Amino acid sequence: MIARRQPPRGRFAPTPSGHLHLGNAATALLAWLQIRSAGGTFILRMEDLDTPRCKPEYSAAIPDDLRWLGLDWDEGPDKDGPCGPYAQSKRTALYERALDRLREDGKLYPCYCSRADLLSAASAPHGVASEGGAYPGTCRRLSPEERRERERRKMPSLRFAMPEREFRFSDGVAGPQSFPPGAGGDFVVKRADGIFGYQLAVVVDDIAMGITDVFRGWDLLDSTPRQLALYSALSAGPPRFAHGPLLLGPDGSRLSKRHGAVTLAALREQGVKPERLVGLLAWLTGAAERPDPVRPRELADAFSLKRIPREAVRLPDNWRQMLDGA
Repeated sequence: MIARRQPPRGRFAPTPSGHLHLGNAATALLAWLQIRSAGGTFILRMEDLDTPRCKPEYSAAIPDDLRWLGLDWDEGPDKDGPCGPYAQSKRTALYERALDRLREDGKLYPCYCSRADLLSAASAPHGVASEGGAYPGTCRRLSPEERRERERRKMPSLRFAMPEREFRFSDGVAGPQSFPPGAGGDFVVKRADGIFGYQLAVVVDDIAMGITDVFRGWDLLDSTPRQLALYSALSAGPPRFAHGPLLLGPDGSRLSKRHGAVTLAALREQGVKPERLVGLLAWLTGAAERPDPVRPRELADAFSLKRIPREAVRLPDNWRQMLDGA
């Protein structure tokens, strides 16, 4: 008897610390197309753990921007499902249970390094990950006596000890990937102020929500070995990963206000039609052959990860004129 393949489950998981910009929109579109083209379930999840940065007004604005773009979801903060709640700030009990297991299995250790220590480590010539320089493992080597002495002076964070093995996986866009042992260094799973780390929360949530396919930006590619290590430590199989290209300004730099209105909220206020924006983003990222106005659903049947570029893409010099129909 041939086993039936599980229907795909994907997600878009923005951090509500600001309005969605064009790069976010491109990633959301491609993630949505990947799942809709396969007849799967799409989930919207708010990664709002960093409460000082995340604001309720952005949590409310993000779904509005996505609907305006023509994207929908089957489960999310406003559409209850079997894996809710769909905001990380309401899921902390799950993260605490995962921490307890990792702690019992000897995968964690307390870290007493200051911000100055970490900045110094980041400037060392040992490679830089998307979250900053690789941690050199200073507190991993402390003796019990040294830890007790530091505990009296400072509340520690908790770090996950990366295993000393190579990580290999096949990325849906970038192709075969290989990372050396300890890639990215040991990372924080719970900060000294009590906020859970991104890597832990995203893995725990993707396991609990049955995510089979993760599509996200290229800047998170080097997070993958850390997450694979967590999946293994939590005895869970990882999803399939695909990392889409970063969207740059016409000058090749990261998108910013100097390139004009780059948030969906600002473009909406200026009267841009969503079909024109979808057409432009789809053309730039390989989901459409021409930058013609189009709705996302019109792109789903022909979508293929194979056509997505592996390098960053630039907005054309006349991108605003293209959105205005000029």
